[in-house]
Amino acid sequence: MKVKTRSGDTLWHYSGLFMVPINLIIDSNPTINPNSLQIGQEIQIPGFIAKAYNLKKGDTLWKLSEARHLSVDALLLLNQHINSNQLTVGQTILIPSRVITPVVNGKRKYTYEALTDDVKSLQIIFPFIKVNTIGNTVLGKPIQEIRLGKGTKKVHFNASFHANEWITSGILMSLLNYFLLSLTNVKPIRRLQTMPLYQSVDISIVPMVNPDGVNLVLSGPPENIREQVIRINRGSTDFSGWKANISGVDLNDQFPAKWEDEKERSPEKSPARRDYPGEAPLTEPEAIAMADLTRKRNFNRVLAFHTQGEEFYWGFEGLEPPQSSALAKEFSRVSGYKSVQYIESYAGYKDWFIQDFRRPGFTIEMGKGINPLPLTQFDEIFEEVLGIYLAALYM
Repeated sequence: MKVKTRSGDTLWHYSGLFMVPINLIIDSNPTINPNSLQIGQEIQIPGFIAKAYNLKKGDTLWKLSEARHLSVDALLLLNQHINSNQLTVGQTILIPSRVITPVVNGKRKYTYEALTDDVKSLQIIFPFIKVNTIGNTVLGKPIQEIRLGKGTKKVHFNASFHANEWITSGILMSLLNYFLLSLTNVKPIRRLQTMPLYQSVDISIVPMVNPDGVNLVLSGPPENIREQVIRINRGSTDFSGWKANISGVDLNDQFPAKWEDEKERSPEKSPARRDYPGEAPLTEPEAIAMADLTRKRNFNRVLAFHTQGEEFYWGFEGLEPPQSSALAKEFSRVSGYKSVQYIESYAGYKDWFIQDFRRPGFTIEMGKGINPLPLTQFDEIFEEVLGIYLAALYM
């Protein structure tokens, strides 16, 4: 919600007026000097939207504010053009409305377009988040990163490395939305205050690593590459088993961590719907974007969301640090998921992260069944993984 400053206004006044933490208001307005506001400057208030309201007979600003537990000054701030002593029936005013319910609709077929719409909605309501493009897919779709938090500990989450695991994107975006609502409404999650996490952690989220693949599974192939993709899919128009990017390369087999071993053991020697690691490590733009981001940000820990199995993997060749074991125990405790240190699989994103950075990396296999998992599992998975999300930030 945007307001325009008046003479004598301060960001601290707005914080008290709307009961929003001052640091979130400051972070939502990075170009504004909080100690020197100018009259008429536009200020963003996070956690609120302005709703149009047509005045009815008997309405006064006092009655309207009282009914909504607002200060009259909050209404005056949004309606500086009106004369509060000369209100007329049918006149339209703006009323600040606190956002207390999620705006992300993750419990649906979560296409790239659905993700993009939800990201835009979050940017409007929670302008203290920053959205960056870290690269582009084979078909040119921007790969988005959402970033928030002010701390020095850098924690990264990602989802939908694999196309038919698209439910992970809706889950991760819903977790983010839940966290943002907790911040602006100053309400704990599972008795945990979230503002200290915001202050101590630099959070990075890539909610959809493989947009081309996700859309292929959910919407079918673009007409201009239809024949090529069907050929890779062995003549089938059923793409529910497709894990790869649109070129038929498995993005989670693309990283230089015993890639040669994975190449040797893979049954796929040419582009396929799954398990083909490519002709060399980091040939695909999506994998390159993730590697570049990880090197640039130098994350302290990373969590890659996959499906399925209700377990998570956290070791690689004995290179994982002792802290990984403590995190694994806590992740298992809060989620009920099985902790698995080693599996016979190489060239994954978390493998490479552990190998190159010697820091905790995790592959979280959410839910149980056959991919794509049904949306009937969404709520249960959300509750299971919420504990992991919080533990990854506070430990």
